[in-house]
Amino acid sequence: MVRGVRAFTLIELMIVMALIVILASIGLALYGNSVTRAKESVLKEDLFRMRDAIDQYYADKSQYPASLEDLVSQKYLRSVPVDPFTTSADTWRTILSDPDPANATATPGVYDVRSGSDQKALDGTNYADWN
Repeated sequence: MVRGVRAFTLIELMIVMALIVILASIGLALYGNSVTRAKESVLKEDLFRMRDAIDQYYADKSQYPASLEDLVSQKYLRSVPVDPFTTSADTWRTILSDPDPANATATPGVYDVRSGSDQKALDGTNYADWN
């Protein structure tokens, strides 16, 4: 037996590996939440921008747009944004305005927009209910 040669024991290696696994799992959980928080921020910004464009359209034309594509064709938006949770620009839920009692022939337009996602936010609310 050679004296003075030191090595790691199996127990020491197992403890180090366990610590690495624990730290990695904590890091993955934090990463997942940060990705969700980023998507939520994008959704809030998209909803704000689309609602602002709807309001500008209404202020200019005294009627709501017939669809979100009208906002793009009239240059109020460059494009309809992609819903970060459904990854599609076609899943937005549009809420139509009430019919105008003064003008019965006018068709209701897009008054509000909501996410088409059925998922829940980190705070427990549904993305489809966000104002």
